[in-house]
Amino acid sequence: MRTTTPDSPHISGRWRRIGSVAVATAALAFTGLDTAAQASAATTAATPAKVTWAATPCATPKHKGDLACNSFRVTGGTTAFQKAQAELTGKTAKVTPKAAAAAPTGYGPSDLQDAYGLTDAAATNGSGETIAIVDAYDDPNAAADLAKYRSYYGLPSCTTSNGCFKKVSQTGSTTSLPSADSGWAEEESLDLDMASATCPQCNILLVEAKSSSMTNLGTAVNEAVKLGAKFVSNSYGGSESSSDTSYDSSYFNHPGVAVTVSAGDEGYGAEYPAASKYVTAVGGTALSTSSNSRGWSESVWSTSSTEGTGSGCSSYDAKPSWQTDTGCGKRAVADVSAVADPATGVAVYDSYGVTAGWYTFGGTSASAPIIAGVYALAGTPGSGDYPAEYPYESAGTSALNDVTSGSNGSCSSSASYLCTARSGYDGPTGWGTPEGTTAFTG
Repeated sequence: MRTTTPDSPHISGRWRRIGSVAVATAALAFTGLDTAAQASAATTAATPAKVTWAATPCATPKHKGDLACNSFRVTGGTTAFQKAQAELTGKTAKVTPKAAAAAPTGYGPSDLQDAYGLTDAAATNGSGETIAIVDAYDDPNAAADLAKYRSYYGLPSCTTSNGCFKKVSQTGSTTSLPSADSGWAEEESLDLDMASATCPQCNILLVEAKSSSMTNLGTAVNEAVKLGAKFVSNSYGGSESSSDTSYDSSYFNHPGVAVTVSAGDEGYGAEYPAASKYVTAVGGTALSTSSNSRGWSESVWSTSSTEGTGSGCSSYDAKPSWQTDTGCGKRAVADVSAVADPATGVAVYDSYGVTAGWYTFGGTSASAPIIAGVYALAGTPGSGDYPAEYPYESAGTSALNDVTSGSNGSCSSSASYLCTARSGYDGPTGWGTPEGTTAFTG
């Protein structure tokens, strides 16, 4: 389902290089963001190395019809986070290709909370709420890696023993788990860490499907809801099909539950289950610091015509009543967005099948659990609600950061908003990114 970009340099099939790094700032140590220090930094580091990244192994399906995860792992160069450190210290920092770093090389919890106006809510909200992460195959080190991430950043402990973390199979078993897979383990570490970063007080339920087929992943979604999760994050997708409306009713029609799905990483074009009318489709941005009042700015994440946030008009799913754009007669993707550009990526701790340590990840696999965390901070949805509608009720208000620049490909001139950012609703970023939790509550 995924292909290399024919007009961009690559190494070993799926390794890619981008031409420039977006400028962004973050803090020197685990404390995260330090705006005052950033503003006063007088020393400029050497020109940063270009960022390189690779799709995680789970981005290539094992079997025909399987779905792919939507994530990339940085393999070299200077990330946005590292560039900020270099500006403060005068030293050039690089990610060692194919190896873990001893300290974070991407945005941490305080960066994300600050960027999305969540600092106060993250400190006080979320207790008693459960975010479910649905992925395929087992990550044997999930609990240990999650503990490393949370301990480093000073987040509350979330373990099996204290009841905060639970890992189950798609049948709900805690002992009979799927076979382990190092590629999907990377995805699971990313998802667990982003849910933690956004909602540190939340409980986390990891539901592992026995494969990445829609049937097994959908069964895992149902199990997550059965076990009481009101927020379910899904960072995978694939091509649309005529079966999607059946999958809708079988796996995603869960009123009272906020189901988030990454919009995809292949640029313009809708994929499923992001195109389901019952879910919140989450697009991706490049996140940079700015001199504006917010302190951050965002644009559509797009590396090339075949790599960047997904968006588009579904071929099969009906348009939900709350979606009123006129250039797409069926379900339009996306609804909202968050950071996904690997060059401005997020810090993740991982150890299964890779050198144990810190990695930087991107892709809309990062943005989907971030938005699930925002929903959890906002509180339990109404029992009969489809929370995908909530951001539309706050459309055009200060509760959302409108993303107005960038494009993820080419689309019809009569519906150019489906692939090009503009004021108000657009396909690549929906109504924008969170500014607090108001847009995510009914």
